[in-house]
Amino acid sequence: MEHTYQYSWIIPFITLPIPMVIGGGLLLFPTATKKFRRMLSFLSVFLLSIVMLFAINLLLQQINRHSIYQSVWSWTINNDFSLEFGFLIDPLTSIMLILITTVGMMVLIYSDNYMSHDKGYLRFFAYMSFFNSSMVGLVSSSNLIQIYFFWELVGMCSYLLIGFWFTRPVVGNACQKAFITNRVGDFGFLLGILGLYWITGSLEFRDLFEIVKNLIYNNKVDLLFVTLCSLLLFSGAVAKSAQFPLHIWLPDAMEGPTPISALIHAATMVAAGVFLVARLLPLFRVIPYIMNLIALIGLVTVLLGATLALAQKDIKKGLAYSTMSQLGYMILALGMGSARSSLFHLITHAYSKALLFLGSGSIIHSMEAIVGYSPHKSQNMGLMGGLTKHVPITKISFLLGTLSLSGIPPFACFWSKDEILSDSWLYSPIFAIIACYTAGLTAFYMFRIYLLTFEGHLNIHFQDYSGKKSSSFYSISLWGKGGSRLIKKTNSFLTFLKINTNKRASFFLKKTYRADLNVRKSSSTFHISYLNNIFFPYPQEANNTMLVPMLVLTSFTLFIGFIGSPFNQEEEGLDILSKLLTPSLYFLDQNSKESTDCYQFLTNATFSVSIAFFGIFIASFLYKPVYSSLQNLDFLNLTVKKGFKKILRDKIIYLIYDWSYNRGYIDALYAKSLTSGLRRLAEFTHFFDKQIIDRIINGLGFSSFFLGEGIKYLGGGRISSYLLFYLFSIFIFLIFSSSLLF
Repeated sequence: MEHTYQYSWIIPFITLPIPMVIGGGLLLFPTATKKFRRMLSFLSVFLLSIVMLFAINLLLQQINRHSIYQSVWSWTINNDFSLEFGFLIDPLTSIMLILITTVGMMVLIYSDNYMSHDKGYLRFFAYMSFFNSSMVGLVSSSNLIQIYFFWELVGMCSYLLIGFWFTRPVVGNACQKAFITNRVGDFGFLLGILGLYWITGSLEFRDLFEIVKNLIYNNKVDLLFVTLCSLLLFSGAVAKSAQFPLHIWLPDAMEGPTPISALIHAATMVAAGVFLVARLLPLFRVIPYIMNLIALIGLVTVLLGATLALAQKDIKKGLAYSTMSQLGYMILALGMGSARSSLFHLITHAYSKALLFLGSGSIIHSMEAIVGYSPHKSQNMGLMGGLTKHVPITKISFLLGTLSLSGIPPFACFWSKDEILSDSWLYSPIFAIIACYTAGLTAFYMFRIYLLTFEGHLNIHFQDYSGKKSSSFYSISLWGKGGSRLIKKTNSFLTFLKINTNKRASFFLKKTYRADLNVRKSSSTFHISYLNNIFFPYPQEANNTMLVPMLVLTSFTLFIGFIGSPFNQEEEGLDILSKLLTPSLYFLDQNSKESTDCYQFLTNATFSVSIAFFGIFIASFLYKPVYSSLQNLDFLNLTVKKGFKKILRDKIIYLIYDWSYNRGYIDALYAKSLTSGLRRLAEFTHFFDKQIIDRIINGLGFSSFFLGEGIKYLGGGRISSYLLFYLFSIFIFLIFSSSLLF
């Protein structure tokens, strides 16, 4: 074991040769390097698999030996200051290494085919390998300054990958938005590091925690200053993990390639913030009110992310807001002191969300075969539907991922989310009610995504592939944009959803959009045949290079949740996950229990699953193809008065739609208060510089020029005259100065 630990510092550098070789080759020998593109991509997967084997070995040793290993060496020594670098192996590091390497390897394999058509194929693999190396270095760091170093590398790689297709203006704006938003949090993170070093004189985690704890208990430090430093440290996690109010970059990051979306949302970028809070949890616990604030931020993010996901038509942005909400659950659990459930949900969510994003990539590929390369069309769920018989494997894997994220047993996220909901009841009933309500919203919007994508008929204004014309009434959606068409079957129970599509003003935006009666607007039919010598192909299932990673992640989604299952306990009442976390210095879980009451577990599980099924039922009721038995039932006209229908339509539905589609007006608020304000300040500064400062300087220059031109004609060449003029000028100056003084 010691032999393995001794050489474990090599782990972050194993995949580093790939970006170096690719980058150097593309600069010096571009043509030759491109000929070896498949070999270099295979090498990147191979090296990451070596890191995965190291990680598995370290995890097994953690389970068997329950030990913590730390190797530190000095990098810079100057008087009392010593900057050290090191490698820390504990349960948190081991679990994160497994997560990063397994998900990263699946994404790399998937990317080989997904990016095969792209001219930047090698550049993409270089960025991805560097991204994985940076994240591995971050989770294995032994001190704050080393974490900050890799923290910035992770941010840089995300900037490069989000802006991979930088020639598109919208992509350039998205990567800049992500970069600048994260710089806000990172600046606070750096200030927090410097503040804690000023208090403690150390950046090593073990020393830092002990010193701060002793200083607070002995009243030898200003508690307000320590609290401020902790808040600044937490601000870094708020930005990286897209917590409110620095979440605005996450949906725009979907402009990058789908594989990087999967990696960012599963195991790297957003996971870094949760990892940081978990690593610093012993520090946060000894500072009053910090844990409550962390839990509150997590709760707000949970609810906000779920409500903003309701109106998204872009499949990737819907999944992005889903990630934001689930990250809120993790931060909420950490704020409640339940580190075990937070880490458990980080694991289960990572595999489920990676599966969903890779599935969305397969869907986008199949849609591009029909509508061509256009993100506004190939990612628009309003143009999808009826893909079940054309992409059956993708449909099944996507459905399993949807069931997992919705909290349906026995899939992975059920076990972790149910544990967080149970802990929330112990922490605060108000927090628990909001968390449970959001669990129902999660099931609703996830099945909305599934139903709009796979059920019904393919609706790209084409004729259905079966040869039948698309019905004008199916897959009803409450949340579309633009003009809606009237439903032909006016006696339907959904007649009340006929909504005026006129644009109306809101507080922050000049224009917002009414809800659309039917996202999938039926129009003229289109035959799949030769038309003007153009052949329109069928949607097709992805090839094996893309399907195998999805199937592997599907198996994780099915079985990974059982590692923390209460039924997977030994005599001492601990499951595998609890046994792994029990000896850790950094995971002293206040809410952990020695044994699980099966009756209580079944009660809590029944409640949470009922909420999830209710959300699924509502989604199916509104979005699934409506059958004739329901169409012929004038349900609402029989039971609901017209006044209530008007209130429901004009107040509730419009309010929900406007809030969700316009991103809660938060982006607009930032645009009005920050972006516009800074722009006006810049314009005023430019005006002041050009019109005031420049004119004063130019005026002095011109005045000197004209004064010199005028005086030179007064020169007669007599020194006595010059002296007389000089003395007269001094006399006038003295009189003027005296008048000012007295």
